[in-house]
Amino acid sequence: MKKTIFIITILICALTSCKQSTASYEASSIKETKKVFEEISFITKDSIKVYGDLYEKDKSAPTLLIFHQGGSNTRAEYKSIIPVLEKEGFNILTIDQRVGGQYFYGGYNRTVAEISKNEFHYCDAYPDMVSALEYIINKGFTGKKILWGSSYSATLALQLADENKDVIDGVLAFSPASGDAMKDCQPIPYIESLKLPLLLMKPTSEMQSERSQDQIKRAKENGHETYIAENGVHGSSMLDDNRVEGSTDDAWHIVKTFLSQFK
Repeated sequence: MKKTIFIITILICALTSCKQSTASYEASSIKETKKVFEEISFITKDSIKVYGDLYEKDKSAPTLLIFHQGGSNTRAEYKSIIPVLEKEGFNILTIDQRVGGQYFYGGYNRTVAEISKNEFHYCDAYPDMVSALEYIINKGFTGKKILWGSSYSATLALQLADENKDVIDGVLAFSPASGDAMKDCQPIPYIESLKLPLLLMKPTSEMQSERSQDQIKRAKENGHETYIAENGVHGSSMLDDNRVEGSTDDAWHIVKTFLSQFK
């Protein structure tokens, strides 16, 4: 009988210890994965609720406004990119535009999820980006403001910068989209008229296209910086090691050098 009680006591102690260990691990995991951003939302002028994430360091520091590509969302597309930019000392606002989805693993488009009947096209997402800029200004961020666009949002970022020269300080445009899908907001007119610092980046795989060749040509003619990533892929993903076959070091060097002028 005493032996039985002894064994039961040992089992109870073991189970209790296990629970305590699990609780400690869970608490540790929660602490380690604590969010370093604030989920925000705002309403555009045409009454769309847009969701985003704000990484705030110092309102007087430079701010990057980052936008995703078609079929995508900000958390998935930029999950390996934003941590690098944070270390560079930037405030960051990223949003889920009304044109997007679940293209990359690890997130979904929160804005699209709440639109019951989404018939928007690429150019229709422009008000989302305008409102993102207004949000940052209204929140009192006084540092320099730099736009970052990927594919269709790169084209819209060029437009946003050109139409807001007084508050925008620079633009990074990764694979600006053109063609029929962008018929109401083509990039070339803005590449030609933009007087702000611009870095236009394309992967080698896109340079067989006459449209891509023309973009690079016009950018150079108007004094803008350009870069062709030899082993790159479409859009901002040319900076993601998991999506590129080879090193992203050269592309990152170009980006960081361009951004250094705004610090």
